[in-house]
Amino acid sequence: MTSRPVRVLDVVLDRTVVPGYSKIGYLLRRRSWRADDPAPGSMRGKRVVVTGASSGLGLATATGLARLGAEVHLVVRNLDKGRDAVADLRDEVPGAAALLHRCDLSDLDDVRALADELGGTGPIDVLVHNAGTMLPTREETPDGHELALATHVLAPVLLTELLRPALAAAGASRVVVVSSGGMYAQKLPADDPEFRRGKYGGTSAYARTKRMQVALTPLLQERWAGDGIAVHVMHPGWADTPGVVTSLPGFHKVMGPLLRNAEQGADTVVWLAATEPAPPGGRFWHDRATRPEHYLPSTRESAADRTQLLDYVLDALSLP
Repeated sequence: MTSRPVRVLDVVLDRTVVPGYSKIGYLLRRRSWRADDPAPGSMRGKRVVVTGASSGLGLATATGLARLGAEVHLVVRNLDKGRDAVADLRDEVPGAAALLHRCDLSDLDDVRALADELGGTGPIDVLVHNAGTMLPTREETPDGHELALATHVLAPVLLTELLRPALAAAGASRVVVVSSGGMYAQKLPADDPEFRRGKYGGTSAYARTKRMQVALTPLLQERWAGDGIAVHVMHPGWADTPGVVTSLPGFHKVMGPLLRNAEQGADTVVWLAATEPAPPGGRFWHDRATRPEHYLPSTRESAADRTQLLDYVLDALSLP
């Protein structure tokens, strides 16, 4: 059981943001985790799918789960980078069962093709939605959706829906959505999910869709629980990944020495996927603990807002 001083320190780190989201928070909290690490070999015989797995948090997640014995399916947009990722993973985990799949998650037809491909591999125990994007200007997908919305919200819901039979066949399966602490600054845009109004900004679009992920998780938990699927959403803190270098060069330059490495950022994803007993679904996590979904009163949404957004997503995907 975690002591009261440790719990107080954890909350202080979380509320002060910079220490909690940086590697400082990880290293301080890590001291109390060691007995809670997933057991060696605990994922042996399990099949795991990780999107956005060519680098950064996705590759670190796939590597961490392979190290525990899982068969890992790496979903990437660029096959050349994906092949390099598989080679890196096998260097870290000799003999790992690692399979590669190509998919542009922003293209819903690609998502459907991926689901057909993955659905034939057998039961899926864990599905990690990690793929992300951040663009400076508003772009639409072939389906007519704003690109961040398609990648971060529509694709994960559609892929999970299409893989429900494979997830159900695994018994108690888990879905983990990688969100971002940046969502704390955004209110749920239930009436404008496509970001058609106001001045578009890449960081705002990213954070808005990450807010959507957190808001939808309890509703998706209810939707999929009957199939034995638990849905978790987490944020990794501030990690030094290729996406941060490319999309937030100023932030990376200033915060570089304090950023977590990819393995530290992915720790909670691996833990949610592998720890026993299984954590409760429908919650928001950071550094192996549940976190508040809001710190600012101005960002709070209503139950009706959440339902409105889910209705929009299901309608956009032609799902009942």
